[in-house]
Amino acid sequence: MLHGWIILDKPVGLGSTQAVSAVKRALREAGQPKTKVGHGGTLDPLASGVLPIALGEATKLAGRMLDATKVYDFTVRFGAQTDTLDTEGKVVATSNVRPTRGEIEAILPRFTGPIEQVPPAYSALKVDGRRAYDLARAGEEVEMKTRAVTVHTLDLLDAGAEEATFAATVSKGTYIRSLARDLALTLNSVGHVTMLRRTRAGPFGLEQAISLDFLAELAKARQLTRTVLPLDAGLDDIPALPVTPDQARLLRHGQALFGLPAKPGLSLAKDGDVPVALVEGDGATIKVVRGFNLNE
Repeated sequence: MLHGWIILDKPVGLGSTQAVSAVKRALREAGQPKTKVGHGGTLDPLASGVLPIALGEATKLAGRMLDATKVYDFTVRFGAQTDTLDTEGKVVATSNVRPTRGEIEAILPRFTGPIEQVPPAYSALKVDGRRAYDLARAGEEVEMKTRAVTVHTLDLLDAGAEEATFAATVSKGTYIRSLARDLALTLNSVGHVTMLRRTRAGPFGLEQAISLDFLAELAKARQLTRTVLPLDAGLDDIPALPVTPDQARLLRHGQALFGLPAKPGLSLAKDGDVPVALVEGDGATIKVVRGFNLNE
């Protein structure tokens, strides 16, 4: 069974759940045994780019991928705001104001660092137990609560008469559509996103991503393993902690280790090249945070 990551370059028009289904089909086509599959962070159907797909024991790390920093390129068209804040919705506000490159560059510092933003009504967030987009599509008034997020970097890549393209590195929970809306409003205009591409999700970038067509080709050739990154590729920011086979056995049974020299914080316990568990140490004791059931 495969345990690790397939990094998709998701095309526009495909939902994250559909992408997971496509990977499952590829696994069947390649003759792989039934494998648990999940994605490491939703990517809107109208967005393209990096979508980490977790296989087998790597699905235990999908939650960490949701919390990871993401990088996006996005284009804002000024002059019209839609209810969905992208090209799919209907226009709800217009403006004749078209900001200059200089005006755009001048406001970027206001949107860098910790900021407050109101998520789009057309989002998967829950309001009173229901998805916000379900309420919005039903014509109900949706009141979204302000949330604190962090924009680590925000750069202007290109500016034309009607549109501007940006690159942003953002924290978990940041909505690029909301960022685009707020940028336009601050420039005394209105706007919506016409292009959104995720170029990085945590440790994974476009340089590791493959198309669905290439995935299908490899599946037919029974060479799917060529595309699978190891489980610990999703933990490149976590130091490795070598353990003995006996220590690995204890960790696999959820038992703590004592007297092992490990820095406080998270480590990846490995028996040789085999990941055993994500562990947390306090300087004296090492406890299992998440164990992996991998064959040696």
